[in-house]
Order: sequence, then structure tokens, then C-alpha cells
Amino acid sequence: MSDEPKTLDAAPARPSSALRDPMSAPRTGPGARWTLGLVTVGLVLAALNLRPAITSLGALLEEVSATLHMSGTVAGVLTSVPPLCFAVFGITAPRLARRFGPAAVVCAGMAAIFAGLLLRPLATGTAGFLAASALALMGIAVSNILMPVIVKRYFPDRIGSMTGLYSMALALGTSLAAALTVPMTDALGGDWRLGLGVWAVLAALAVLPWLPLVKDRTGTARTEKGAPAGTGTAPSAGTAAGTAPEAASLPIYRSRTAWALACFFGLQATGAYITMGWMPQIFRDSGVPASTAGVLLAVTMVMGVPLAFVIPRLATRMRQQGPIVVALGTCGLVGYTGLLLAPSGGAWVWAVLLGISNCSFPLALTMIGMRSRTGAGVVRLSAFAQSVGYLISIPGPLLVGVLYQHSGGWGVPIALMGGLIVPQMIVGVLAGRDRTVEDET
Repeated sequence: MSDEPKTLDAAPARPSSALRDPMSAPRTGPGARWTLGLVTVGLVLAALNLRPAITSLGALLEEVSATLHMSGTVAGVLTSVPPLCFAVFGITAPRLARRFGPAAVVCAGMAAIFAGLLLRPLATGTAGFLAASALALMGIAVSNILMPVIVKRYFPDRIGSMTGLYSMALALGTSLAAALTVPMTDALGGDWRLGLGVWAVLAALAVLPWLPLVKDRTGTARTEKGAPAGTGTAPSAGTAAGTAPEAASLPIYRSRTAWALACFFGLQATGAYITMGWMPQIFRDSGVPASTAGVLLAVTMVMGVPLAFVIPRLATRMRQQGPIVVALGTCGLVGYTGLLLAPSGGAWVWAVLLGISNCSFPLALTMIGMRSRTGAGVVRLSAFAQSVGYLISIPGPLLVGVLYQHSGGWGVPIALMGGLIVPQMIVGVLAGRDRTVEDET
């Protein structure tokens, strides 16, 4: 059975010195409190920037498509770029973290988000717009992977609460971008380029708290003797072999739980990116004004602010997370059914229900932290589950765009969205079982 604590924020059992996991080692030293405070601020600001590049575009997708002469299929490709970048670039995060340290990689990720958001409004064609978007999404990708790693390393005894904190900040940033992009664009003269570019300011702020942590390759973790711990990589010649994290050599792809978690992550990401990329357009096509459609997307996203804090804490109290998976999936099924039958009549209700369903994301992140005993294991599991998951999610937004263009309406695309909820619940229940990847490999 899993060695992961099942009570809220209970301190995990400490391994013996021979099996000390440096990724999860306790923090000591006079600067520990300052460092932890800085990491907390950095986590919150980083999380605030992990979705505005996507949801701000969703609110102005019609204007961007018209200016850059995009067809429905090309717009579908554009909404598929985020998961593609997350899969391609996210898989490099563990190697970069081992070489430069996770804090340095997150800092570089925030800088890439800033540069991409600054350059994107300057694009004069689809290729340039996609390239600038990809730069921002590259930064988001590596940061996505390393958020659970940062939490496991700096806050090993508070996985639930810290995951909830940055998940809540992520949901807040998502909803703010959805709600404010159109009004800000109108206030700035109606130019969508300014409306998108203004989010680069928030990204610039997110770089600052990570700068002092760039050289902290070990998370200032300490071994029992007080020497700096390693980064979770294989031990050097001068390191006792026993100190290497047990998970460092595990074949993660042999774990059924890892695959179930990857599929769950991929299916929930499919729904999330379809929602962020297309839901405003669904409402606009049903007669809802553009500004109201943006607010409806914001309502969907803002549901994650309180729930993203509650769900991880609740999940860490439970031995199995299957019941939460089923509850969230049921909300999604009802929401998509309503969106199909009465998109404008019950718009606010469907927005709320789909917002609750989208909280499968913080649940997936929490399960990543719970399904491995060690910090090194979490690095591998996070990279595997998120990279494979984002690969799974790539066709969804593109397929919605193709179906919308060729069917001439939203009936078939919405039916697809709702149908994907069923396998999401099945693999989520499997991923939520009380076990770790070490048990299976």
C-alpha cells in the first residue's frame, strides 16, 4: 500500500539516512524561512501566469481570426497549440531541472512567457503569431511540470495545502484573463493586440521572486548531517550509493497507475482547452454578446479559485480519490448536456457546472504528488503524466474546430465534449486508487 500520508498536511515518515530522498529532505538553516516565503510568492505569481496566454486569446479568438485570416480549422489548430507545446517542451523539464535546478528553470519559464506575450501582438501573420504563442507556451510547459516538484521539494509536509494554493492562483489568473481581456481591449481603443499584450506585465512580475533562487539547485534541502542534498539525480562518485533516490531508476512506463494518471490528465486537459478555446464562441454563436461570453468563461474559470484550494486538501484526506473524480465528471456531463440543449437559456448554470468539472486539474496535480513516495519519483511521474497527458489532449480542440466548420453548428462538437467525460471518469478512478508507482515497478 502507499506510504503517502492520507491525513491533511501530516508530516511524511522520514526515511533512514541511507535512503534519504534529497528532493524531499527537511529544510534547515537561518535563511530557510525567507526562502520558503520567497518560494510561496513565486509559486503564486507563476501560477497566475500559467493560463492568461490561453484564455485571453479565447476571449478574442474571433477578432484575431478575422485579422489574421484564419479559417475554423486553422483556429482549431491554434487552440491545439497549448497542449502540443506542453507535451513537447514539458518532457524536457526533468533534465533541465537536474542540470540547472527547478527554481532556475521556472524563472526561465516565466521569462519565456513574458517574451512570448510581448511579441505575440506584434505578429502580422499566422506563422508569427503561432511562433510567439509557442514561446510563451514553452515557458508554461516547463513550469507546469515543475510546480508539483517545487511543492514536494520545499513543502514535503504540506503537499495538499500548497498544491491548493497555487491551483487556486492558477484558476484566478485563468478567470481574470477571461473576464478582463475584452473590457481592457475596449478601453484601449478596441485593438486586440493591446488587449493581448497587456498580460505581459503580469508575466514580468512573475520573474522577480525566482531570480534570487536561480542558484538554489538543491532547494537548500539538507541531509541529516547538514550537508547540502543533491538534486535527485544519480549520486556522484563521492556519494554513497544508498543516498540515491529509490525512484531514480524506476521504469515509470511500466506502472498502470502512471498510465491511468496520464490518461486522466490528458482527458481533463482536453476538456479544459476545448472550454478555454471554444466556449466563448459557443455562447456568441447562440446570441450571447461578446463581453458576456467572456464573463461566462470567467465564471467557468473562477469556480476553480475556491475549489482548487478545497479539492487537494480533501483528496489528501481520502485513501482513494475516485469519488471526487466521479462527482466532478457528473457535473461535466450535466453541463455539456445543458450547453447542447439550451446554450443561452441556462448559460450561467452551464458555466458553473463546467467550472466545477474543470477542477479535475488540481485533483490530477494532487494525485501526482500522492502517487510516489519520493521527490525524485514525483519528478518522473509529473513529467510522464503531464507530457503523455498533453499529447493525448492535442487532437481534441483541433477536432472541435474541424467538426464545427464542417457540420455548421455546435451539436456534434458538444456531443464529443460530453462523451469524453465517461472515459475520463473511468481512468480517474483507476488513478485514484491507494497505491504508488513504486508498488507497481
